[in-house]
Amino acid sequence: MTKIDLVRQEMMKALKARDMDRKDALSLLLSALKAKFIDKRADLTEEEENAIVYKEIKAEQETIDTAPADRVDIIEKSKLRIKVYSEFAPQRMGEDEIKEVIQNVLHQLGITKPTPQDKGKIMKSLMPLVKGKADGGLINKLVEEMFQ
Repeated sequence: MTKIDLVRQEMMKALKARDMDRKDALSLLLSALKAKFIDKRADLTEEEENAIVYKEIKAEQETIDTAPADRVDIIEKSKLRIKVYSEFAPQRMGEDEIKEVIQNVLHQLGITKPTPQDKGKIMKSLMPLVKGKADGGLINKLVEEMFQ
């Protein structure tokens, strides 16, 4: 079952339960998934679906971060949407898991003492292994820490 079908099914449940806030959040997520499906003109891969969910979560987090503190209504609505969207996002890799993958990549590349000049080579091998499974900012931070 695709995420589009799953989100649609959950949206119908929310509609029947008269939970309009949840239904609205699911409707927005469904629209984002459908838009990508239409743009691609083919079924979405699981990675692409997850990327869309993470993008929507990130957008709502940015809304929270930029909203004035006195606009509690906007902040609460965005928090609810993040909670709903998180139900459809796979668990992200933790720091320890990412460090383990980085060590495996270093071993494969034969790098014992990484230098900043090795970053491009490391990232080129690392990113396909963790893309969509871990936060890019965290990955970059952990790779940078290796150089110190």
